[in-house]
Amino acid sequence: MRNVNLSGLRSHNTARVLGLLRAAGGDGVSRLELAERTGLTPQAVSKIAARLREEGLVAGAGRGPATGGKPRTLLRLVPDAAHAVGLHLDRDRLTAVLVDLAGVTVAVRTGPLDLGAGPAHVVAVAAAEVAALRGAGTLMGVGAAMPGPLDHVAGVPHRVTGFPAWDGFPLRDALRDALPAASRDASEEAAEGVAGGGAGAVAGGGAPPVVVDKDTNAAALALALREPGGSSFAYVHAGTGLGAGLVLGGAVYRGARTGAGEFGHQTVQLDGAPCGCGGRGCLEALCLAAVARGDLDGAARVLGVGVANLAGLLDIDRVLLGGRVVAKAPERFVRGVGAALAERARRTGGPEVPAALTRGTPHLVAEGAAQLVLAPVFGR
Repeated sequence: MRNVNLSGLRSHNTARVLGLLRAAGGDGVSRLELAERTGLTPQAVSKIAARLREEGLVAGAGRGPATGGKPRTLLRLVPDAAHAVGLHLDRDRLTAVLVDLAGVTVAVRTGPLDLGAGPAHVVAVAAAEVAALRGAGTLMGVGAAMPGPLDHVAGVPHRVTGFPAWDGFPLRDALRDALPAASRDASEEAAEGVAGGGAGAVAGGGAPPVVVDKDTNAAALALALREPGGSSFAYVHAGTGLGAGLVLGGAVYRGARTGAGEFGHQTVQLDGAPCGCGGRGCLEALCLAAVARGDLDGAARVLGVGVANLAGLLDIDRVLLGGRVVAKAPERFVRGVGAALAERARRTGGPEVPAALTRGTPHLVAEGAAQLVLAPVFGR
């Protein structure tokens, strides 16, 4: 498979065309329709389409029905022309996925991971997983998601609870530099193409771009891509830690310093048990302590308190629950969180915010990490 020159994907107009081609699926769409939907001239669309065909990203899809004249030639996206790798670096497990241009996961690898073994070890393991998944295909980039807090723009984790060695480690740059030579077939200019589409990607040295974000933000992005524009919700993740990804007005909200969503470390009990973050009575400490005791109903009630606070602060449409802890007893967590949201609605007189489980893939965070690379290419 030949390489894709990604520099041309920097264009906002190209992203709009690619987004429409992706949405059309295998049925394809004509150049005239692309011009009408984007507001571009037919000549501009033809130039973009010609470049995309040259790069192998777009192919013919036959002809459309005649509408009083010559049948129009249809174009379609070629999903397997290129891929992105998504990595979920959890505290004790690594999940890696290979995602095609249509957003379909075509390969998955999972294995144990010790985040406490240190950044150098984790980067080496992650780079090996990228090489194993990528094979000989075209790699558009790598998205890596891990527990926060972290600086999404700089690609640098901060004080991950329980893992002080990660504070200030340049994960994005280190992972890019560690990618094997087989992955470095895109030119420096190509890497800049994806970097132009999303914050956090870096060009240089011919390596494919790497984007780093919090696990909850990656999951929230994956969920937002399934939603109609303008929706507002919180993805609440209960796994080896507690966190939230926020989607406001259809876009992932990271905050001015990309630190939004540090949901687990809100204090809900002033004289509570110490938390690994250095505080006391944190939501994460209380919830996970209840899980460790086997009191899942109690954990759900504690989680519900935090979720109700979050819903009241942000006035969101709904709450989606996910993560390994929730998966142990999904009905209990939906019931416990739902009860807290209903109680808040009774007190305030406002509408009740519904709580539901995330549906579909068990690899939500890793797939969202791949979308950190892909979504900007399609104008999302």
